[in-house]
Amino acid sequence: MNRQCMVLLVENNAGVLARVSSLFMQRGFNIDSLTVSSTDNPNISRITVTTTGDDRTFSPIMKQTSKLTEAKLVFPIEPFVSLIRELLLVKFSTENTDSEKLKGFIEDYGAKIIDVSRGCYVAELTGDPSLIDDFLDAVKPFEMIEMCRTGATALERGKVSYDID
Repeated sequence: MNRQCMVLLVENNAGVLARVSSLFMQRGFNIDSLTVSSTDNPNISRITVTTTGDDRTFSPIMKQTSKLTEAKLVFPIEPFVSLIRELLLVKFSTENTDSEKLKGFIEDYGAKIIDVSRGCYVAELTGDPSLIDDFLDAVKPFEMIEMCRTGATALERGKVSYDID
């Protein structure tokens, strides 16, 4: 089973996100992450969906999704020609811990401490989903108070544009 990522460029209509997620549910696919954003065209939204499966099961869900009325373009994101990023915010307790060691872990992964409050640090890390996973594994010895992780967002490398008119 592989993590698969796809992008949908859709008309910016009420209910389109519900129709996309419903289609995945009806086909028995779990959505690992879902990110929706505006584009340079106010009438078009970009939906990035990450799911787990193989090519045999991923291809039919792409075909079904492309049949949605609002779907203008649906395409897979290939990791070797794309940039896939997530954002992580995590709050650590600094009580009863070696704060310098925690700072070291945070800095080693390229994360930043964005808030220092009484008894805690909040760190921010942006990167490839595997970097986020590795960071979370590395900081397990420290007391994590709270965490929030966005879904994946992705762009293909190079000068790629899509005609969706």
